Amino acid sequence: MIEMIKKYAKPMKDLLSEFFDENSALKIRIAEHRVTQAWYNLLGESIAFYTKSVYFHKNTLYVQLSSSVLRAELQLNKKNLIAKLNEIAQMQIVHEIVLR
Repeated sequence: MIEMIKKYAKPMKDLLSEFFDENSALKIRIAEHRVTQAWYNLLGESIAFYTKSVYFHKNTLYVQLSSSVLRAELQLNKKNLIAKLNEIAQMQIVHEIVLR
């Protein structure tokens, strides 16, 4: 009996991959969460200090900053930021960043 169970056993990685492939809404929500957390990790403590809030809605990342100088600087690097955030999310989920 145990040999039969071992024969049909799959690695947890494969099971989770199948589960997320079947539940695309959950996969997207996890990618959105990765993006919001990545904002702080990617840009570091100095920018996190000036970040008031970060949230994701309809393929757009909204970031509220307390520094207008930082906002202007990040505005110039939006394309690179979008590319890096999508890489971290492991899918093309960020289409725009709105800096407020």
